[in-house]
Amino acid sequence: MRLDGKVALITGGARGQGAVEAKLFAAEGAKVVFGDILDDAGRQVEAEIQEIGGEAVYIHLDVTSADDWKAAVDAAVSRYGKLDILVNNAGISIRKNVEDTTEEDWDRVMAINAKGVFLGTKQVIPAMRKSGGGSIVNISSTAGLVGSPYSGASYAASKGAVRLLTKSTAVQYAKEGIRCNSVHPGLLETPMTEDILADAAHRAERTERIPLGRVGTAEDVAFGVLYLASDEASFMTGSELVIDGGTTAQ
Repeated sequence: MRLDGKVALITGGARGQGAVEAKLFAAEGAKVVFGDILDDAGRQVEAEIQEIGGEAVYIHLDVTSADDWKAAVDAAVSRYGKLDILVNNAGISIRKNVEDTTEEDWDRVMAINAKGVFLGTKQVIPAMRKSGGGSIVNISSTAGLVGSPYSGASYAASKGAVRLLTKSTAVQYAKEGIRCNSVHPGLLETPMTEDILADAAHRAERTERIPLGRVGTAEDVAFGVLYLASDEASFMTGSELVIDGGTTAQ
């Protein structure tokens, strides 16, 4: 029960990494409010958590909407009285190089992956201040650390933005007990990567580049997020937690 008594808000929680985080946080004692735009899938995750005795509620949350963010934070605070944790998990990927990326591609990826993190962070800070502090965990990527032939230009730029927004938030709000850290996953087996990992040759090529010799799982990342969200990481802020099987160590 590493999050006993905590209230957490998680985005992109209807499937993949976000759903795993929502279930893990509930199992560790948190009261979880999680959002997405995939309402049917989100309600299914809510039911699964409640069936095993966890406390969770699903809400519709478009992370590009300031109004949706306000409603999400208000829902958490009105239902549970406070907000201790935010996990900015929602994201999309468009795998195009610079020349092939359209303005529409760029704007969509930046709106969800970067603006969404900004809006959420801005909205939760007053609630966390009232709670006496909190932990914000922003899901970036190894694409936000190093260049890669596999990451789209807009995706890499958005995840780099998340990395530096994390550090700015950390130093600006540390004195108020609000921590902010980023997580940088490598290649994972999630709905976002189903299309590329379904190709056996491409999967083998990508796996060969990972020193630990396997593709990661959502659970691999979720346990790192759990640590940063918990009081065990009380002396960590502005840090980068890389979970990539050793890829960026090369």
